[in-house]
Amino acid sequence: MELNYLDFSSKAIEQFSKGGAFLTVKGIKRVNTMTIGWGFIGKMWNKPIFIAAVRYSRFTYKLLKETNEFTVSFPLQGQLVKELAFCGKKSGRNYDKFEECMIELEDGDIVDTPVIKDCNLHYECKIVYRQTLEPELIKEEFIKEKYENNDYHIMVYGEIVSCHS
Repeated sequence: MELNYLDFSSKAIEQFSKGGAFLTVKGIKRVNTMTIGWGFIGKMWNKPIFIAAVRYSRFTYKLLKETNEFTVSFPLQGQLVKELAFCGKKSGRNYDKFEECMIELEDGDIVDTPVIKDCNLHYECKIVYRQTLEPELIKEEFIKEKYENNDYHIMVYGEIVSCHS
Protein backbone atom coordinates (compact mmCIF):
# COMPACT_ATOMS: atom_id res chain seq x y z
CA MET A 1 0.00 0.00 0.00
CA GLU A 2 1.46 3.36 -1.05
CA LEU A 3 1.93 5.81 1.84
CA ASN A 4 2.91 9.44 2.27
CA TYR A 5 6.61 9.39 3.19
CA LEU A 6 6.06 11.80 6.10
CA ASP A 7 3.20 9.86 7.71
CA PHE A 8 5.61 7.40 9.33
CA SER A 9 8.78 9.51 9.41
CA SER A 10 8.73 9.98 13.19
CA LYS A 11 8.35 6.21 13.71
CA ALA A 12 11.15 5.59 11.20
CA ILE A 13 13.47 8.00 13.00
CA GLU A 14 12.50 6.48 16.35
CA GLN A 15 13.44 3.05 14.97
CA PHE A 16 17.07 4.18 14.59
CA SER A 17 17.42 4.21 18.39
CA LYS A 18 15.62 0.85 18.70
CA GLY A 19 17.99 -1.14 16.51
CA GLY A 20 18.05 0.60 13.16
CA ALA A 21 16.83 -0.13 9.69
CA PHE A 22 18.05 -2.07 6.68
CA LEU A 23 19.77 -0.16 3.87
CA THR A 24 19.69 -2.43 0.83
CA VAL A 25 21.71 -1.95 -2.33
CA LYS A 26 21.78 -3.92 -5.56
CA GLY A 27 25.15 -3.72 -7.26
CA ILE A 28 26.11 -5.18 -10.61
CA LYS A 29 26.56 -8.73 -9.28
CA ARG A 30 25.29 -8.68 -5.68
CA VAL A 31 22.57 -7.48 -3.40
CA ASN A 32 23.60 -6.55 0.13
CA THR A 33 21.94 -5.04 3.14
CA MET A 34 23.43 -3.34 6.16
CA THR A 35 21.99 -1.97 9.36
CA ILE A 36 21.91 1.80 9.63
CA GLY A 37 21.42 3.66 12.87
CA TRP A 38 21.44 7.11 11.32
CA GLY A 39 19.31 8.62 8.60
CA PHE A 40 17.53 11.80 7.64
CA ILE A 41 14.07 12.24 6.17
CA GLY A 42 13.03 15.56 4.75
CA LYS A 43 12.55 17.73 1.73
CA MET A 44 15.22 19.19 -0.55
CA TRP A 45 14.98 20.52 -4.10
CA ASN A 46 11.19 20.28 -3.57
CA LYS A 47 11.55 16.50 -3.41
CA PRO A 48 11.13 14.00 -0.56
CA ILE A 49 14.65 12.91 0.41
CA PHE A 50 16.21 10.18 2.54
CA ILE A 51 19.87 10.74 3.41
CA ALA A 52 21.92 7.69 4.39
CA ALA A 53 25.39 7.88 5.92
CA VAL A 54 27.69 5.07 4.75
CA ARG A 55 31.36 4.67 5.66
CA TYR A 56 33.89 4.29 2.87
CA SER A 57 35.10 1.00 4.39
CA ARG A 58 31.70 -0.68 4.05
CA PHE A 59 30.95 -3.22 1.36
CA THR A 60 27.68 -1.37 0.84
CA TYR A 61 29.65 1.73 -0.19
CA LYS A 62 31.29 -0.30 -2.97
CA LEU A 63 27.85 -1.39 -4.19
CA LEU A 64 26.47 2.15 -3.95
CA LYS A 65 29.10 3.21 -6.47
CA GLU A 66 27.64 0.66 -8.91
CA THR A 67 24.05 1.87 -8.76
CA ASN A 68 21.81 4.92 -8.61
CA GLU A 69 19.26 3.61 -6.11
CA PHE A 70 18.75 2.00 -2.71
CA THR A 71 15.95 0.99 -0.38
CA VAL A 72 15.48 1.45 3.36
CA SER A 73 13.28 -1.02 5.25
CA PHE A 74 12.09 -0.40 8.80
CA PRO A 75 10.91 -3.19 11.15
CA LEU A 76 8.62 -1.00 13.26
CA GLN A 77 7.07 -3.68 15.48
CA GLY A 78 10.16 -5.10 17.16
CA GLN A 79 10.75 -7.86 14.62
CA LEU A 80 14.07 -8.83 12.98
CA VAL A 81 16.15 -7.80 16.02
CA LYS A 82 18.73 -10.58 15.57
CA GLU A 83 18.90 -9.90 11.86
CA LEU A 84 19.53 -6.18 12.42
CA ALA A 85 22.30 -7.05 14.88
CA PHE A 86 23.95 -9.49 12.47
CA CYS A 87 23.71 -7.13 9.49
CA GLY A 88 25.24 -4.35 11.59
CA LYS A 89 28.24 -6.41 12.68
CA LYS A 90 29.06 -8.64 9.70
CA SER A 91 30.27 -7.54 6.29
CA GLY A 92 28.66 -8.50 3.02
CA ARG A 93 32.20 -9.10 1.75
CA ASN A 94 32.34 -12.22 3.92
CA TYR A 95 28.71 -13.25 4.39
CA ASP A 96 25.55 -13.62 2.37
CA LYS A 97 23.43 -11.90 5.00
CA PHE A 98 20.16 -12.99 3.40
CA GLU A 99 21.15 -16.64 3.57
CA GLU A 100 22.75 -16.43 7.03
CA CYS A 101 19.72 -14.69 8.56
CA MET A 102 17.05 -16.20 6.31
CA ILE A 103 15.96 -12.68 5.32
CA GLU A 104 13.44 -12.67 2.51
CA LEU A 105 13.41 -10.02 -0.18
CA GLU A 106 10.54 -8.57 -2.18
CA ASP A 107 10.73 -6.62 -5.38
CA GLY A 108 10.56 -2.86 -5.03
CA ASP A 109 7.48 -1.15 -6.43
CA ILE A 110 9.49 1.30 -8.54
CA VAL A 111 13.24 0.70 -8.17
CA ASP A 112 15.12 -2.45 -9.14
CA THR A 113 16.57 -2.82 -5.63
CA PRO A 114 14.53 -5.14 -3.37
CA VAL A 115 13.08 -4.40 0.06
CA ILE A 116 13.16 -6.59 3.19
CA LYS A 117 9.92 -8.60 3.23
CA ASP A 118 9.09 -8.68 6.96
CA CYS A 119 9.43 -4.93 7.54
CA ASN A 120 6.51 -2.55 7.99
CA LEU A 121 7.81 0.50 6.13
CA HIS A 122 9.90 0.83 2.98
CA TYR A 123 11.44 3.85 1.28
CA GLU A 124 12.54 3.27 -2.30
CA CYS A 125 15.10 5.87 -3.32
CA LYS A 126 16.86 7.08 -6.45
CA ILE A 127 20.23 8.67 -5.71
CA VAL A 128 20.31 12.37 -6.55
CA TYR A 129 23.52 13.44 -4.77
CA ARG A 130 26.54 12.04 -2.93
CA GLN A 131 28.45 14.20 -0.48
CA THR A 132 31.79 13.46 1.12
CA LEU A 133 32.12 14.62 4.71
CA GLU A 134 34.98 17.04 5.08
CA PRO A 135 36.90 16.16 8.28
CA GLU A 136 38.03 19.74 8.88
CA LEU A 137 34.39 20.83 9.08
CA ILE A 138 33.32 18.18 11.62
CA LYS A 139 33.20 19.15 15.28
CA GLU A 140 36.38 17.86 16.98
CA GLU A 141 34.36 16.03 19.62
CA PHE A 142 32.67 13.96 16.90
CA ILE A 143 36.01 13.21 15.25
CA LYS A 144 37.26 11.78 18.57
CA GLU A 145 34.06 9.82 19.19
CA LYS A 146 33.28 8.47 15.73
CA TYR A 147 36.27 8.88 13.42
CA GLU A 148 39.48 8.10 15.31
CA ASN A 149 40.42 5.69 12.51
CA ASN A 150 39.62 8.24 9.74
CA ASP A 151 36.80 6.03 8.39
CA TYR A 152 34.45 8.84 7.40
CA HIS A 153 30.95 8.69 5.99
CA ILE A 154 29.68 9.66 2.60
CA MET A 155 26.16 11.06 2.63
CA VAL A 156 23.95 9.53 -0.03
CA TYR A 157 20.85 11.56 -0.87
CA GLY A 158 17.99 9.52 -2.30
CA GLU A 159 14.80 10.94 -3.69
CA ILE A 160 12.01 8.88 -2.12
CA VAL A 161 10.12 7.64 -5.17
CA SER A 162 7.93 5.20 -3.26
CA CYS A 163 6.92 4.74 0.37
CA HIS A 164 4.90 1.66 1.24
CA SER A 165 4.18 -0.98 3.85
